[in-house]
Amino acid sequence: MTTFELWAPRASTVDLVLDGVRIPMSGEAGHWTATGVGRDYGFSLDDGPVLPDPRSRWQPEGVHGLSRVYDDSFAWTDHGWTQRSLADSILYELHVGTFTAGGTFDSAIERLPHLVELGVTTIELMPCNAFDGRVGWGYDGVCWFAVHEPYGGPDGLKRFVDAAHRHGLGVAMDVVWNHFGPSGNYLPQFGPYLTDAHHTPWGAAVNLGEPEVRRYLLDNALMWLQSFHLDGLRLDAVHALLDDSPTHVLREIAYAVGDLGWLVAESDLNDPAVLTEWQMDGQWCDDVHHALFALLTGERDGYYGDFGSVATLVKALTGAFVHDGTWSSFRGRPHGAPVPCDVPGWRFVVYLQDHDQVGNRALGDRPALSPGLERIGAALVLLGPFTPMLFMGQEYGERAPFQFFSDHAGELGEAVRRGRREEFASHGWATDEVPDPQDPATVVASTLTWDIDQELLDFYRTLIALRGQLTGSWRDQEVRFDEQERWLTVRRGQVLLACNVSGERRVITVPPLGQPLLDSGIWSLDEGVLTLGPESLLLVELAQAAEDELMA
Repeated sequence: MTTFELWAPRASTVDLVLDGVRIPMSGEAGHWTATGVGRDYGFSLDDGPVLPDPRSRWQPEGVHGLSRVYDDSFAWTDHGWTQRSLADSILYELHVGTFTAGGTFDSAIERLPHLVELGVTTIELMPCNAFDGRVGWGYDGVCWFAVHEPYGGPDGLKRFVDAAHRHGLGVAMDVVWNHFGPSGNYLPQFGPYLTDAHHTPWGAAVNLGEPEVRRYLLDNALMWLQSFHLDGLRLDAVHALLDDSPTHVLREIAYAVGDLGWLVAESDLNDPAVLTEWQMDGQWCDDVHHALFALLTGERDGYYGDFGSVATLVKALTGAFVHDGTWSSFRGRPHGAPVPCDVPGWRFVVYLQDHDQVGNRALGDRPALSPGLERIGAALVLLGPFTPMLFMGQEYGERAPFQFFSDHAGELGEAVRRGRREEFASHGWATDEVPDPQDPATVVASTLTWDIDQELLDFYRTLIALRGQLTGSWRDQEVRFDEQERWLTVRRGQVLLACNVSGERRVITVPPLGQPLLDSGIWSLDEGVLTLGPESLLLVELAQAAEDELMA
């Protein structure tokens, strides 16, 4: 016998439809209950159509189909697993549907040994909750408590997390609470899940003034961490969680989550209040990406217009936010606020590639960097004081793009196709150049080839292994640079990283150096003068004299 519960304050009557049998539900103050024995079910409000459960744990026929009773008695084997803390993490972002040709949790399990050998500690999954269609990025989810069935459903995710933990890898997942997708969202028929008091880029905002909706978010967080044993959650675009309450919903969630797992927010506010007031454990830091990407590629379009100099990169490496109250030409106003000195660097997640910065380009192309600049970018991310993240395939030079794709039927599919092409036509792209997001070939083109550049992979493995030797907080870094010569050195603890991003040989005065740890390109050292070849780097221990100077 299963007890079915539903919040539907707008309904006068509600029937539970269980395996085709209608069972009247009893209700008080909008909360309805009924009991029954069966498998597939839905709810009929005021004799209307049968709708899936807003808290469904299993949607085997997709988001428009009936919900299925889910037995949560999975046979976990990760007993004794110790949660990976964010402070000690090296993240690896992946999309389940394109990580392998199989596109499932089970096929992804087969690649876990590769991640172990690479040295990353925590996998960050792009959204895996149920969304319309077979394929997509997952940011149009509508059944927040269900796992996307084509990936393997709820048990598939549990098998993946269980296997990852056995391999010593943590697992986090991206969750989207700032909007519902355009297809399969039946929640407004049940209650006031949305509000016109605020608007987001996706339409009406999630109604955070309603206690039951706030509870919906909070329970969703607890479910992923408790029932699925996830180590953490990445919260998408929290600046679109528009909350007028005295206590922001994120702070409420952080309090409820406690030690169950860590919470990392994506925010375009450049506001340290996300960490200090909303109590997020960390946040993605786009400014470090923009500073690195613009310097290494030379691109200056759009929001890259304020980036590209060595000085801007240095500001990002030493302050996290480039826009910390300064003028943003892209926004046409001052933006951001400085990070307090007592906020540790590990609370910022940084990257050279991620799903947004690759996939939201017209062609979904990865950075076209020379081998030398690729290695410099990797070193500055992985050897820095922030929490580093790699995007799937980056570590071995994957050249398959990561393009935007979806699987919507009818007019919605046409609207997505047209909207994507019109967006980039306004930036000068011909419509036939922009991949069709509705074409299955776009998904195939975005699937990893696993054509491995072994030399590059070995370089990434070495960087990750060396990361553990670096000490000192981000505020203790000593950074020197020359804008015209296009070089910089970063001194952390007893280690110096020297990078030449120019196409010419550069001569740099350095403190006494000892044993080289890693290099790319040509270099030489003669009595405190380092000569670095074009687009090359050197990671080296400080000599004892320099260490003594540092300690003085």
